[in-house]
Amino acid sequence: MKRYSIFSLARNALDYHRNWQKAWRSPDPKPSYDAVIVGGGGHGLGTAYYLAKECGLRNIAVLEKGWLGGGNTGRNTTIIRANYLQDESTGIYKHALDLWDGLSQELNFNVMYSKRGVLHLAHNQHDLKELGRRHNANRMMDNDLVFMNPEQIKAFVPIINISPDLRYPILGGSLQRRAGIARHDAVAWGYARAADALGVDIIQNCEVTGFRIEAGQMRGVETNRGFIGAPKVGCVAAGHSSALAAMAGMRLPIECHPLQALVSEPIKPILDTVIMSNTVHVYVSQSDKGELVMGAGIDAYNGYGQRGSIMPIEHLLAAAMELYPIFSRLRLMRNWGGIVDICPDASPLITKTPVKGLYFNCGWGTGGFKSTPGSAHVFAHTVAKDEPHALAAPFRLERFVGGDLVDENLAAAVAH
Repeated sequence: MKRYSIFSLARNALDYHRNWQKAWRSPDPKPSYDAVIVGGGGHGLGTAYYLAKECGLRNIAVLEKGWLGGGNTGRNTTIIRANYLQDESTGIYKHALDLWDGLSQELNFNVMYSKRGVLHLAHNQHDLKELGRRHNANRMMDNDLVFMNPEQIKAFVPIINISPDLRYPILGGSLQRRAGIARHDAVAWGYARAADALGVDIIQNCEVTGFRIEAGQMRGVETNRGFIGAPKVGCVAAGHSSALAAMAGMRLPIECHPLQALVSEPIKPILDTVIMSNTVHVYVSQSDKGELVMGAGIDAYNGYGQRGSIMPIEHLLAAAMELYPIFSRLRLMRNWGGIVDICPDASPLITKTPVKGLYFNCGWGTGGFKSTPGSAHVFAHTVAKDEPHALAAPFRLERFVGGDLVDENLAAAVAH
């Protein structure tokens, strides 16, 4: 059996996987569907999956202008947490965290969810008060957080520097133990395979170029592969959502900025948690391959380019060297950028629009990956029922008219 397995592996390697069973189909688009989801990342594929599994719709297509998971799903630092400030945010992110718990079993695909905890550091009195406020708010929402003093943090993360002589000394921290990381591409692949098994058509290299709207009703989408009819269209295209909205004659209250991340060369395991610092601004975890994965703040300028300037990288590395002196001799292996779409209150849009049958799920800023299953689940309900899920109702578009904002600029970590 062992010799056969080695031979089979070699044979499939030499034929470039041509004879491997495909994880999902690659069909040509049908003339029409009951619903079309624009965007083939985790949120879009998850929305299609829940539409098919829980909402009774099976004639569904996911349209992706590139390849699955090639946008923000594959361009983030994979952090999962639910320790936001406002009750509305805690509700949606805690819902996502609950779904993350069983997602591998749900999809029958290992998304490599590692509940290693996320630790937020406090470096001054303002940080302590902000973390304390957020800590208490989460405890009232039955969210698991533990407050730690510097000595407890040092015991939990031996490589960290807690010297009082630091420019920004560590005064304490808030730990969410159930938080952690997952494998970003595995999330996209798992949802794609599960949705395909339920009959969803996943169509790559199919760019939406416009909408066909008649008397305020959605009729379908124009694409580079022809017109596709659909009475319901859900747009889940992250940083490109504003461009899609413009095609429908709308201007969404979002801005798009580059956000960069980087990885070091792989090393032996030294960090078994995720550490975030908003004041110094660096967040770091260690991947299963041994790379240190780091990120920080957005570039200040608006843009749709998946790249950024050198300044955020310099600030990120300076912060990392101060907090973790052991990192100083590591080599940077690669960096990349994604596009974050940010609303003025740093909370998302999960909403109907003035066009009947057109829905948007966007504006997640740096919180998109962590929200994936919860966002997809409530958005599927919104699309299918034409009314918001209870957890999604606070994130409707109308909040910017009535002033019912969900202010998460501090907890979302996109404003630093």
